[in-house]
Amino acid sequence: MLKRIVQLFFIVVGGTLGFLYVPELIRLLNNLIHIGNLPGFITSPYMGIVIGAGLFYVSTFWLADYIVGFIQWIEESLMKVPVADVLFGSIGLVFGLIVAYLAMFAFNSMELNIVVNVIGFFFTALLGYIGFRFGFKKREELVSLFTSARANKDKKKDADGEVKREGILKILDTSVIIDGRIADVCQTGFLEGPIVIPQFVLEELQHIADSSDVLKRNRGRRGLDILNRIQKELSIKVEIYEGDFEDVHEVDSKLVKLGKLVSGMVVTNDYNLNKVCEFQGVPVLNINDLANAVKPVVLPGEELNVQVIKDGKEHNQGVGYLDDGTMIVVEDGRDYIGKTIDVLVTSVLQTSAGRMIFAKPKLLEKAL
Repeated sequence: MLKRIVQLFFIVVGGTLGFLYVPELIRLLNNLIHIGNLPGFITSPYMGIVIGAGLFYVSTFWLADYIVGFIQWIEESLMKVPVADVLFGSIGLVFGLIVAYLAMFAFNSMELNIVVNVIGFFFTALLGYIGFRFGFKKREELVSLFTSARANKDKKKDADGEVKREGILKILDTSVIIDGRIADVCQTGFLEGPIVIPQFVLEELQHIADSSDVLKRNRGRRGLDILNRIQKELSIKVEIYEGDFEDVHEVDSKLVKLGKLVSGMVVTNDYNLNKVCEFQGVPVLNINDLANAVKPVVLPGEELNVQVIKDGKEHNQGVGYLDDGTMIVVEDGRDYIGKTIDVLVTSVLQTSAGRMIFAKPKLLEKAL
């Protein structure tokens, strides 16, 4: 179909050029080689249409395939470019052409018509290119501008005069998606506001899901299943951010930059990303902090019943776990590996990486 359209375009162009120039060209050739008086229909514009359309149609047998291939290459290239890049690049191009058109009024007052035409062509092309590059390079800032404007527009006042708003954007990172607990948190309603899934996070998840390593592949597929659950089963609003930061390669750095750009919060369970966000002033929600906050409070001096299952890092230590996964380090507990004993809590250490409980066997306490 595309090839037929190209051929039709060539026929129309050839017929138009033939109508305008072929009769004059035939007369010029007749004057040069002195053929003699030609019939009137030979030099008529209609014969020019036939000759021009025929010549251009014949040329399509050699050129049409190349033109169709070029058009398809442009189409495939555009399909790979994010919509935001094309949109803001086109907006910048339009503004550049408008400025060039307005600026040409100053040149039109001059008498140098040929010079004006040449200067106008290059001036228009230059401003169009500059406008396109400006819109393309500044797309993140423009997106931030539109996002802020939309956030201000979404603010509404209820009957009491209080301001209502959708909430701060919550940007999910790869680790918290694979973890899976984010879906349960959203389902309970403790996490409000639109959920943002960056396109580069989706690409990283897909890369993990396509890994040759079975464990990584399962983790990637689990992350994709969690996203489908959040989008299809939960009532919370989910948005896809299709932009990217070409000058940044690390996904964590892109998340921090996106958090600054849209004034959103990064949701993660990565301890290192948590610290980077805090250092750069980006609000962060750590799922591990939430999990630790809802765990039962354990105070020094309380008694627990725990099974010691392995050695600790220090000498003569044993390690056990509570039902919620909290690790308990038992001093002098190496001799009780494989046994369930009563212990007394001596101290509790809580960080974003998790909670650790230090204890000692109750039997030793009684012996003392």
